[in-house]
Parts: sequence; structure tokens; C-alpha cells
Amino acid sequence: MSTTRQATATGTTTTLLAIETSCDETSVAVVRGPAADPAAADLDRFAPTEVLSNVVSSQIDLHAAFGGVVPEVASRAHLEMLESVVARALADAGIDDEPERHLDAVAATCGPGLIGALLIGVSAAKSLALAWGVPYVGVNHMEGHLFATFLERPDLELPLVVLLVSGGHTMLVEVRRPGRYRLLGSTIDDAAGEAFDKVARYLGLGYPGGPIIDRLATEGDPHAIRFPRGMINEGLDFSFSGMKTAVVNFVRRHPHVSDADVAAGFQEAVVDVLVAKTLRAGAKVGARTLCLGGGVAANSRLRDRFGAEAAAAGYDVLVPDRAYCTDNAAMIGSAALWRLANDGPGSLDSGADPSLRLELVR
Repeated sequence: MSTTRQATATGTTTTLLAIETSCDETSVAVVRGPAADPAAADLDRFAPTEVLSNVVSSQIDLHAAFGGVVPEVASRAHLEMLESVVARALADAGIDDEPERHLDAVAATCGPGLIGALLIGVSAAKSLALAWGVPYVGVNHMEGHLFATFLERPDLELPLVVLLVSGGHTMLVEVRRPGRYRLLGSTIDDAAGEAFDKVARYLGLGYPGGPIIDRLATEGDPHAIRFPRGMINEGLDFSFSGMKTAVVNFVRRHPHVSDADVAAGFQEAVVDVLVAKTLRAGAKVGARTLCLGGGVAANSRLRDRFGAEAAAAGYDVLVPDRAYCTDNAAMIGSAALWRLANDGPGSLDSGADPSLRLELVR
């Protein structure tokens, strides 16, 4: 006999609590969307998601001393913070008592990510689902970033191309409709965010490297140093390892060079590649819309140039609010609402997969 009820307790809507613990952000959100309806789940449009709360607890200060994310530290911090973050998300959503009366499902990121960190969120979500007698839904972190695109504008014209760029991933994905994705290109070595962090670490700028380089670049000349644009004229795949090495070699030859000029020149090179390949991908598939997503989407220069150049090329364009670029549970909740309607509840026997791939449908 099932221990969970169908996610239709509120009739016309589904209210869902989502947990995101894939890396170094402990996030919990409460979202609401149309009630699960398998007959309507395969529509060509994305349903609007109402974000009732979205709480993010950052671990940046914990990892700064190490110059990067330490998996064991991240897992322990999630374990220590999750209960209070859940409580705050419920309170912010106006759910002060008896959550089982208000919530229709619980979701969590099940991969990709750090296995210890993922297991904290998945275990908590399944425990809450069991205690409250509601369905559990596991969500692919990268699909969450895709759905973040539609949190602000569910009416975006399809098909669209999303540039997902973060510390662990850099990829171009064609979205034909909900759940139908095609990978157009990805990095063959370092992700863009990883390259930012490595350059910042080499320059002794601190952690996290991306925001520090973003700020420092405003003080430098992006044209003072021209770093190579890796694979900029070759297909839709990316390579940032050589660009990082070029920075290291240049600074070794010119030890007195301005850090601000190095930051500005490196950032400009990365942005050149990201924007050029996204425009090429859009033209290749006949996209109507170009979107930006992932943690590096918070970069000021990338946001400015992506928006301006995509619009100038005739595309509808979405550069999301920074709150939806970095890891957050609202995007996981939005994806979970669709997955619940399309696939039904997940299994309480399911686990976490640190190498989980985005399901691609050609």
C-alpha cells in the first residue's frame, strides 16, 4: 500500500518544497504550479511557477580559506544548516505549522554534484516526503538550470538555445519543449567557471574567483592584453584550459603586469567565446530565443554582451535575475513540478548520482 497521496491536495495547484545541496549552497524553496495532470504534461509550453520562498545559505566563507570547495566541509555544512533553512523557507511561504496540510510533494537535486552533499539533500527530502505522506521527486541539477530560464518568463518562444555556464559545466542546449533537449556543444576540458577560479587562484586573488575577477576587471583594460580565444572558430564545443595556461605563461613572462588588466583581458576572451558560440548555435538550429543560465551567468560582462549581441542579432533574449543564476532551490522546484506531472512520483529507493547526465531527447 502506498504511503504517499497524489499531488492534487489543493485541487488546481501543486505546492512543492524543493531542496538543493549539490555543491556549496544549502537552498530550500517552496513553489506552486498547476496541479499534476499527466494528460496535459506534454504540452509545448512551460507552465508558470510561483515562487513562494527561496532561501539560500552560502558556504563561501567556509571554503575561502582552502581556495575552493572541500567536499567534506560542504557535506557537514549542509547537515548543520538544512533544518533551519527548511524552517525559514516554510515560514517565508506562510506555512507555520502542519506542512503536510499545505504541501503536495517534496523534491531534491539528485545529481550531478558532490556525492556527500547530494546525499544530505536527497535523504532529507525522502524523509520529509515519508513523514508527510507526499510524493518525492528527484531532479537533475542541470535540468533545474534550464527551468530557471522560465521562472521569470514562462512564455519564451521555442525552440530556444540555453548557454549553461558554471564552475562544473559549460554547455549549449537546444530546448524544443519541456523535457526535450539536445546537446549542441560542451567543454572538452575545463568549464568556464573552473577556469575563472584557477586564474584567480594563480593570481592570488582569493575565492570564489569568478566574482573577484568580475570586480577587478572593471579597473582594467580588456584590450591591453589579448589572450587566445580557444576554439572560437571551431564548432560548438568549448576549451578553456589553454586560455588559463596562456594567462599563467603571460604573467610569468611579465611579473609586474597589472592584475586588473590580466583579469579584464582574460574575462573578455572567455566572454568572446561564450557569446560567439551561442550566436552560432542559435543560427544553426533556427532558435527564436537565446537564454543564459548557470553561476557564471552572474558575470557582469557576460550579461551585458550576451543581452546586447543576442538582441542585435534578432533573437528574443533572457538574461535571468542573478538570484536564479547561482544554485537555488526555486529552479529545482520548477523542474520538479513538471517532472511530477510528466513522470509521476519518484521512488523512495532511489539515490544520488554525482555523474548524472542530462536526459537528451533528439
